[in-house]
Amino acid sequence: MSIAQVKENNCHTMKPLTITAYLKTTCGWSNGVRAVMAKYSLPYTEKDIIQNPAFRFEMEQKSGQQLSPCVEINGVMLADISGEEVEAYLLKEQLVGAATLSTDVPLNAPCSNEQHAAMIAMNL
Repeated sequence: MSIAQVKENNCHTMKPLTITAYLKTTCGWSNGVRAVMAKYSLPYTEKDIIQNPAFRFEMEQKSGQQLSPCVEINGVMLADISGEEVEAYLLKEQLVGAATLSTDVPLNAPCSNEQHAAMIAMNL
């Protein structure tokens, strides 16, 4: 995506954002974070901590804990956070304005038993 496309898609973004999301491949809370990024058309770097153990280590070093998702926004680490909490932070800090898109993905949902089983199977 070009800079012009990002600016056009993020007309409701109040300030330039650098976002890194440490997410699981399949997880309710990780899906909630992805949904918030889509809802506000925010460009972000996704680091899959299941597929790449180095990303998990990086997340643990930066956040000081092992739980995910963790989202770093402009140098501020939001550890063990749901999509709902990410959205609340973005709005409170006036980093985004009103969303122009909606989502049907729950923003604050735990991983299902099936998602846990899939993550375990990936690590075997």
